[in-house]
Amino acid sequence: MRKRIFDIVEKSGRSDSVSTAYDILMFICIILSIIPLMYTKYNVFFKTIETVTVIIFIIDYLMRWCTADYKLHGKWYDFLIYPFTPMAIIDMLSILPVLNLINSGFKVMRMTRLFKILRLFKFIRYTDGLVTLRNVIRKEWKILSSVLILALFYVFLTALIMFNVEPHINPETGEETFASFFDALYWSAITLTTVGYGDLCPVTDLGRCVSIVSSILGIAIIALPSGVITASYLDELRHKDHGNTKSTEGESDSLR
Repeated sequence: MRKRIFDIVEKSGRSDSVSTAYDILMFICIILSIIPLMYTKYNVFFKTIETVTVIIFIIDYLMRWCTADYKLHGKWYDFLIYPFTPMAIIDMLSILPVLNLINSGFKVMRMTRLFKILRLFKFIRYTDGLVTLRNVIRKEWKILSSVLILALFYVFLTALIMFNVEPHINPETGEETFASFFDALYWSAITLTTVGYGDLCPVTDLGRCVSIVSSILGIAIIALPSGVITASYLDELRHKDHGNTKSTEGESDSLR
């Protein structure tokens, strides 16, 4: 029975109609549970949607927990490890808004509505493209973490330089330029990504030179993870296609 439950809640292929129907049900529940966040008023219809979807999410979480040994290492301690796995944590946090249904009088409970956004991450289980992307991130996490550390260091460095180079008061308008170091960090991050909202900008020639260098180097830093993810994503797709081809050939040979 537990093995059959595991086959249903996990993606077991198109041949299993029950598993496919379950995936479609969860897909619909995720979409429905997000709809109330798109409106400012919370009516009875939205409360009904929240109640039904949360019940389904709780059942899904319990079924995945009771079959954790099939997904992890096949040991008894898998039931203790599973609640601390990334997807299980997302499942638990997405269930927390049920506290708001029990008693909406506490501000902390009202804040749990924000956890509904985490339900979007549940799509990772039911979308092949997101599953592939997740595998890519797991495979290249060392390189990506190194690039992230480099980007954070660069943001901090350029923010520190700009905060000390630019005057805190614009001599032409008399308005504040970078009132705090957080403003400089915000400017540095926006410049690194080459977004450039324009709400904060340097007013001196030296500050503009720093901005030019930051923008040029920012393009290179942003391009690094993009190249790594793209190359690894293509390799993952080739590997998957190769596996599917071998599987198809094996089925053909067995039929012969």
